[in-house]
Amino acid sequence: MGLKEETISAARKDGRTTLTEIESKRIISEEDIEVVETELARTKREAIQIAREMGFPVALKIVSPEIIHKSDCDGVKLGLENVAQVGKAYAEIMASLKDKVPEAKVHGVSIQRMARPGTEVIMGMSKDAQFGPVLMFGLGGVFVEVLRDVSFRIIPIVRRDAKQMIEEIKAYPVLQGYRGQEAVNVSVLENTLLKLSKLIERTPEIKELDLNPVLANADGVVAVDARIILEPPGD
Repeated sequence: MGLKEETISAARKDGRTTLTEIESKRIISEEDIEVVETELARTKREAIQIAREMGFPVALKIVSPEIIHKSDCDGVKLGLENVAQVGKAYAEIMASLKDKVPEAKVHGVSIQRMARPGTEVIMGMSKDAQFGPVLMFGLGGVFVEVLRDVSFRIIPIVRRDAKQMIEEIKAYPVLQGYRGQEAVNVSVLENTLLKLSKLIERTPEIKELDLNPVLANADGVVAVDARIILEPPGD
């Protein structure tokens, strides 16, 4: 049994259909899609130790299958530069969760290095009742739900589809390096969309998938956050 199968099986045994960020990244990275290295800390002491070993600056994010939008409950702390900031951030996240979502099942806090800046894009998949799995690409970050600058293709896709998905969004000039902004590696974006298409083809257990944000720059792309929702058992 591979890492993907083990991760899905463990979630099923736990009665869950929503995978955590760490579990989702395991599945994504097995498809040779670059993700930000992420480790789970269950205590403040673990968080400090992991951050020290990983190297600063780091980000802390709450890990809970019941919390989809982490920032809504103050579950994200970015750009932490030292041990003291990590300890404070861990305590603040836990206090906020206790106040805002006390019923949520919390696995701990994820620790990850701050990624090199880039243009934020989103990649995802949902299942349409008529067409089946549909791949999405667009401008990412916190404004994706407002701007809705996205394109879609039915899975499976070929390279021509991936290229067209990228060029169709209104923000495409930004990806090319608009007004001095660093141009992104469009070829790597295409490859990542193709890898996601293959992952979905080979994994019918996945109902929804979101990589947001994915940071794209001249060097390549890296998924900063990931979320996978499985089909309910028996579906």
